[in-house]
Amino acid sequence: MMADVLEILLKKLAPKREIGCMRPRAGIVLFFAVLALGTDAAPAAPAYNVEEAVVLAKKQNAEILMAGKQVEAARGRVVEARSGFLPAVVSTGLLRRRERVEASRLRPDDYDASLRVVQNLYTGGAVTSQLAIARLNEEKRTLEYQALVNRVSMDVRLAFYDLLLNRAKIRVREQSVRVFQEELKTQRERFENGTVGALNVSRAEVALANEQPELIDAETRLQNSQLRLGQLIGIDSASGAPSSHFEAAGQLQYRPRHPDLNECLAYADVTRPEIRAREIEIEIENQQLILDESETRPRVEAFAGYELYSERDPLVGPEFNHGFVVGLNATWHIFDGFATRGRMQATRARRDAALHALEAAKLSTASDVRSAFLDLQQAERVLQSETRNVQNADESLEIAKGNLAAGLGTQLDILQAASDVTRTRTTRLGAIYLHNVALARLARATAREPDSAGFSAKVAEGPGPGKPLTEVAAPPSSLGGGR
Repeated sequence: MMADVLEILLKKLAPKREIGCMRPRAGIVLFFAVLALGTDAAPAAPAYNVEEAVVLAKKQNAEILMAGKQVEAARGRVVEARSGFLPAVVSTGLLRRRERVEASRLRPDDYDASLRVVQNLYTGGAVTSQLAIARLNEEKRTLEYQALVNRVSMDVRLAFYDLLLNRAKIRVREQSVRVFQEELKTQRERFENGTVGALNVSRAEVALANEQPELIDAETRLQNSQLRLGQLIGIDSASGAPSSHFEAAGQLQYRPRHPDLNECLAYADVTRPEIRAREIEIEIENQQLILDESETRPRVEAFAGYELYSERDPLVGPEFNHGFVVGLNATWHIFDGFATRGRMQATRARRDAALHALEAAKLSTASDVRSAFLDLQQAERVLQSETRNVQNADESLEIAKGNLAAGLGTQLDILQAASDVTRTRTTRLGAIYLHNVALARLARATAREPDSAGFSAKVAEGPGPGKPLTEVAAPPSSLGGGR
């Protein structure tokens, strides 16, 4: 099809005698056209809703990936600590030659090689406590991983809602700028016709100039929101690569939620991973105290193996000897300069500090839940107030239009009323954002997913029935009214 079109064009533009030589050129032009089309046909940027963004962050967020490796390291330390209960196979060897000042019947060469199986018989509780500490550390790392996942999930939701808010504000501000531009155009035409004075034109210019910085600010905030969300979900939005582009699907929508405060407080006190992690720290210090105290007890281990060794004295026997060997090793630190006493004192201090950290974690958790509830109540009050205020602003604008048509009002009344409509509806949009943010914070404070908790914020995947939220928050399409 493309070749036919190009050949028709070449026939029209070139003389008949040149058509033959132009056909190869048409093939070349077709090749580069197809190449250009293939280059421009870039794949569409993927679109994620809020839950898909959370799932992507759990897979790609750098902090979560690092925390996952720390969990793996803790599991490795459990394997290391468990080795104290298993026998160890040890091989040793020695080879040396001695130089003597005086003559001696002893052989100058001395060598020894052995392969032994060593098993701990008694360690004073050291191996048991080491394994307990390793397992507790593994559980603690797992809890810290879950706490990090909860925090990152909350941050992703907050960044996602912030992006949706700024995107909606851009639409509101763009429409408002268009309205004021149309008003300025109308006033200039009427000024040229002599029906209004220069003051009306100046007021329209000022109103437009006051609205344009709001649009610029909303655009900048949207870019920052895109960067923040990309960082959280593991996408470098600033790199400019095709794989770095993504879109946020959906739009903010308000749905009333009324969770119970006492239920959330009780649930958070039981399931919050930060609290359980602080409790584990206390258990770790208790086990560390046992480990420190084991240094004051003897250690006994049994060994069995096979040994090759040299006999240095010819009178005793031949030089080369070998055979089985069985025995016990025992050590006991009678006095270590109060080193163990100092370690135990430090461990007790850390245990007391862990107790205080547990109380602080419980207080912080309760504070997080109550703070989220206060934000929910604030958002509810603002939404109720702004819903009535939007209606009042609409009515005021209609009254101002009627007064101006009747000759009882001024252009300034119209501009002020229009600005009030935009401001009140934008404030209501911000209140919906704060409501959804408070729900995300409450979900993190109670260590639950918003959907499973039953009070998740609503993010519409597409325009639902009724008037979309961006239209509810939008300024009037025109100022209208007689002039």
